Amino acid sequence: MKIAIAQLNPTIGDLPKNAQKILEAAQQAVAQGARLLLTPELSLCGYPPRDLLLNPSFIEAMGITLQQLARDLPPDLAVLVGTVEENFQAKTTGGKTLFNSIAWLEAGKVKQIFHKRLLPTYDVFDEHRYFEPGLQANYFTLDDINIGVTVCEDLWNDEEFWGKRSYTVNPIADLAILGVDLIVNLSASPYTLSKQRFREAMLSHSAVRFRQPIIYANQVGGNDDLIFDGRSFALNRQGEVICRAHGFVTDLLIIEFDEEARDFNLGFIAPNYECEEEEIWQALVLGVRDYVCKCGFSQVVLGLSGGIDSSVVAAIATAALGKENVLGVLMPSPHSSEHSITDALALAANLGIKTHTLPIGDLMQAYDKTFADLFAETEFGLAEENIQSRIRGNLLMAISNKFGHLLLSTGNKSEMAVGYCTLYGDMNGGLAVIADVPKTRVYALCRWLNRNGEIIPHNVLTKAPSAELKPGQVDQDSLPPYDILDDILQRLIQDHQSPAQIVSAGHDVTVVDKVMKMVARAEFKRRQAPPGLKITDRAFGTGWRMPIASNWLAVKNTYQTRSIPTPSLAHWDGRDAHYRTK
Repeated sequence: MKIAIAQLNPTIGDLPKNAQKILEAAQQAVAQGARLLLTPELSLCGYPPRDLLLNPSFIEAMGITLQQLARDLPPDLAVLVGTVEENFQAKTTGGKTLFNSIAWLEAGKVKQIFHKRLLPTYDVFDEHRYFEPGLQANYFTLDDINIGVTVCEDLWNDEEFWGKRSYTVNPIADLAILGVDLIVNLSASPYTLSKQRFREAMLSHSAVRFRQPIIYANQVGGNDDLIFDGRSFALNRQGEVICRAHGFVTDLLIIEFDEEARDFNLGFIAPNYECEEEEIWQALVLGVRDYVCKCGFSQVVLGLSGGIDSSVVAAIATAALGKENVLGVLMPSPHSSEHSITDALALAANLGIKTHTLPIGDLMQAYDKTFADLFAETEFGLAEENIQSRIRGNLLMAISNKFGHLLLSTGNKSEMAVGYCTLYGDMNGGLAVIADVPKTRVYALCRWLNRNGEIIPHNVLTKAPSAELKPGQVDQDSLPPYDILDDILQRLIQDHQSPAQIVSAGHDVTVVDKVMKMVARAEFKRRQAPPGLKITDRAFGTGWRMPIASNWLAVKNTYQTRSIPTPSLAHWDGRDAHYRTK
């Protein structure tokens, strides 16, 4: 039997277009001799549909579309389609009104419905908000082959692999007991760096443990802040990867199941990426392209400062949309260095993108005049510095409004973490492209990008980072060196280490104290930031749910309980408070 995986890129809520993509994949699968076609989780509506699921008309339309798709599909092909099914027992049982389901379509009909059993509620997932869990193992028989059906999270509860169970049941174990011939999994698993190696290791363990060949069919594409990498694959009973689809693109993968051996034959295996930077690059390019196009835009605008962050965002946008669809705007002030202008123009020339220069000196003077009486007898400070950023933000938004371009924000994760960014200034935009990429990783990404020749100008990579909001300013006037800062942030945000653990790893106690306070105080900014593309397992987006109005003094409390001296605040000169406005 030939089984096909349609690695699809759905648009959330576009039921007719998503159904058409399934139909086209089915026609291609039949042309290649497939008997069964797998599509991703919720492939009919796209994942995650979030509160669209609370709209009864949306659910009704999905049901109608599913029935029509069943009639349109080639009659001799069995197709598994991700959809939702109403829970008609909800009124009597008090459960949720919907199931996250898989529909088996064949011969013009919906032959059977299977329900997802394990519903995740961690990180970006909130499926208990909408769905009732299925209660029974799912399988069907096709041409005398018993095929177990699972949905995404159903595969993520092998207690031998994890060392514990997060749910009371293990759907793979239940299917193995039933004696199915193979297990298929329809998934919509968001991308994070190096996640594919983890998926394959986890499912390899399950395949060996239960002696079950497993097919993993994953969604691809960008939906809001989430990126789906595809890379669908299949494992034989020995836990070996016998085929793998390409990453970050739609694909159709054909797998041959040998009925006598009860196992898969070796097929096409797309290679893994050579390095993490290549993988991140592919993810961000896809994320930008899909966000722009699915939101109805075709062109983007961004500010070009001559710095490394705006340089890499411009490069990503150019790769995603084409050089003709990217506009870079230079907005020099009297504090801007000459190299900021020349570096920005050199980058634009390397990329082949259009630029426009809008000097802001006169606008700064107009603000100074307006505030002259109110700001009299005060010193030049953060308020005046931030006016420059907000002038630039206003200019970029005006261009966005005038020409219908989507404005891309260029701040990185390190800046977002500590609030080293300006509300209604450089934070303006419809998409924060590198908001989940730490500063040190930005440098690594640029060095990788330049591996075959200069794209990011050499001077951009070697000069000290600076916001250039006052003469001689560099980032390290206010922040620890980025290699130190990023290590602290990694330990704090992603590894959930306590201050004591971070200090014991070799970091200065006063620096750790300062960074933790900056992270806490910047929460209100992150809440107002544009969506940021997620590439790590702890991003400032859908899965980040920290309170703004909070008085949890984690630093002080933890230091005291770990018998580490509470750091003195005498070394602070009051500038910490400025991060509320910078």
